[in-house]
Amino acid sequence: MAAAGVAGFVPGRPARAQQAGAWEAWKARFLAPDGRVIDQLQDGASHSEGQGYGMLLAQAFGDRSAFAAMDGWAARVLDIRGDGLMAWRWQPGATPAVADRATATDGDLFRAWALLRAERQSGWAEAAGRAGRIADALAARCLAPDPRAPAEPLLAPAAESPRGSQGVLFNPSYVMSRALRELGAAFDSPALIRAADHGETVLRELTEGGLVPDWTLVTPAGFRAAEGYSTHHGYDALRVALYLVWSGRRDHPAVAARAQLPAAEGGVPTVVQRDGTVLTRSSYPGYAALNALVTCRPQPSTPSEEPYYPATLGLMAEIAAREGDSCPHG
Repeated sequence: MAAAGVAGFVPGRPARAQQAGAWEAWKARFLAPDGRVIDQLQDGASHSEGQGYGMLLAQAFGDRSAFAAMDGWAARVLDIRGDGLMAWRWQPGATPAVADRATATDGDLFRAWALLRAERQSGWAEAAGRAGRIADALAARCLAPDPRAPAEPLLAPAAESPRGSQGVLFNPSYVMSRALRELGAAFDSPALIRAADHGETVLRELTEGGLVPDWTLVTPAGFRAAEGYSTHHGYDALRVALYLVWSGRRDHPAVAARAQLPAAEGGVPTVVQRDGTVLTRSSYPGYAALNALVTCRPQPSTPSEEPYYPATLGLMAEIAAREGDSCPHG
C-alpha cells in the first residue's frame, strides 16, 4: 500500500556538498561540543528544529561524529516525553531548562528523516531502526483531519496544537513532502504519504489567494487568519519553495510565486505581504542561496558570518539543488 502511494517517487542520492568549508564554519559557530545546536539570536536557546536540521546537514555532509553528537543531545535532553516526540525548546539559565514539553512537528520530522537517511544512505549503524518510532508518533499525534474534507490529513504544527471541526492551525512551511513520503514508504504509513499529498494541495489552494502565509487556520469554510500568528509570507514561509524544490516539485505554483519576488538592492525579500508588497529584505548569503535555488541561478558561495537560520537554509539550499535538481540545462 505504501509503495503505491509513492509511485514515481525516487529517493535521492546522498548529498556530498562541495562547500565543506561552509559546513565546518556552521559547526564552529552553532554546534556545542556536547551536540547542542545553538541559536544566538534566540538568547542561545536550542530547539528540536535545530537538532533535526543539524542532523540532516551532518548526514548530507557525511559527518558522522557531528550527527552522533546532535542525535545524542536530542535523545538525552529533548526526547523526554515518552511518546517518540521531542520537547521543542531548551533554554540556558532556565530552571528547568526544558520548561515546555510541547512539540514542534518540523523538528521531529527532520530528526526522523535524518535517522532514516543515516541508516539507508550512509549505513551508520547507530541510526538503525530508530526512525520508525518517530514516524509512528508523527502519524498518531501530529495529523489532523481537514475540516473541509475529513478523510484528508493535515500536518499539525505540534502534537498539542489547535484542531477540530472548528479549525486546524496550519503552518505551510512544515510540509516537507519528500521527508513525509520517504518515511511513509519506509514504515508502511500511508497516512504520512497522504499528508504530503494533501499538504501540497493545500499549498496550491493558498497560492490562489497570494503568496503562501506563515500561518493559517483551516476551517470548514476555508482559510482564515490565525489570531496571534503571522499572516505575511515571512521567515517561516521562506521554506515552502525550498522544500517543494527539494521534493521534486519545482512545478508547484508556490515555487513560481516565490520566484517572482525580485532580489534588489538591500537583498532578498524576507517578509512580504501576500499581495507581493515587500516589507523587509536581507543580504545574508543563506537567503541568497535559497533565492538562487528557486530561480535556477548558480549557488553563491556562502561565507560564515551570518546567524543560524540563514546559514542553515543556505546549506539546505545547496543540498536541495543536488537532490532535487530540476532546472533546465544547456
